[in-house]
Formats: sequence, C-alpha cells, structure tokens
Amino acid sequence: LALYFHIGEREEKCIIEDIPSDTLVVGNYKVQRWDIHKHDFLESAPGLGIFVTVTSPTGEVLLSKLYGPQGTFSFTSYLSGEHIICFQSNSTRFAVIAGSKLRMHLDIRVGEHFLDESAIQAKDKVDEVNVRLEHLIEQIHHVTREQDYEREREEKFRKTSEETNSNILWWAIVQTLILISIGIWQIKSLRDFFISKKLV
Repeated sequence: LALYFHIGEREEKCIIEDIPSDTLVVGNYKVQRWDIHKHDFLESAPGLGIFVTVTSPTGEVLLSKLYGPQGTFSFTSYLSGEHIICFQSNSTRFAVIAGSKLRMHLDIRVGEHFLDESAIQAKDKVDEVNVRLEHLIEQIHHVTREQDYEREREEKFRKTSEETNSNILWWAIVQTLILISIGIWQIKSLRDFFISKKLV
C-alpha cells in the first residue's frame, strides 16, 4: 500500500488495514509542510514529529510512539482482522497559526522481510544462498498465513450467508401462513355476512 494524503497540523488521520495474524507490518513515511510563500510543499518539515498509534481489532494498542518528520515504524499483529493505524503531528506552534496543511507520503508493506543487499554481497556465495532461502521460506509462511486468513473470512461469510438465507426462508413461510390465515378469515367473514343477509 503506497499513498499520500493531506493532513492538518494536530489533526489525526487513520487508515484501516486488514492483516492476518502473526504478520510483520513495516511502514515508511515522509511529511512535507505547505509553504505559503512558495505555494508548494517543502521537501522536509524540520522540527515536526509524527505520533503513530496502532490499535488491534480488540482495541489493544500495539504501537504508540513519536517519530520524526521522516521515518519507519513496524509492528507484528497477533490477531487477524482490521488494524487501525493513526497519524497525528505534534506541532509545537501556537494554536492560532497551527493547522496549516501537511502532506504525508506513506508506504505500508505487510508480511515483507527486506533483504539487506549490502550484507549479502559481503558474504560468500553459500551464505548468500542461505539468506535468500530463509527469505523465501519466510515469504512462503506469509503466503500460507494469508491463505489461512482468507479461508477464515470465507468461512465467516459463508456462515453469515447461510444464516441470512435461513432467516429469509422462515420469514417467507411466516408471511405465507399469515396470508393464508387472513384469506381464510376473510372468506369466513364474507360467508357469515351473506348468511346473515340471507343472500345464500
């Protein structure tokens, strides 16, 4: 997931990521501040910090830390589901002039373990093969966790669909019984009316 969005100083913005359990999440970000004189975003925002908060599907805080204007954060999920990742600047400017526009570039990678190419090149070929093999095995584990999570979601969706279909069936049966009862009652009422008026 790579994106950018605008955020006001001291404003909090959150994104929701659906993450499998036991998965490493790494986020890289960069904040730019709007310059009213240049009418453009500056390449850096010195002195500005970003407060990152990550909440699990159960509401437990997995990460709550203040970072600089550019940095990397990471956390590992222990439950599958929707994780809420929130960002808020720690502007120290006066409230009167705080609230200017910020642009935040964000790149979130789920389940990826990055290879340190410089470290690999420093080792011999056998170590290189071992490192790359370990990386591949980790990627296989991640794909397996993703598949298990998708199966869980599919199972929940199937159960919900079956329950909904069952409820619709019972509701249709109840409606049919009510209509039949009303029809019988109307026929009986008309019959009694005609008999009382001696029309039959």
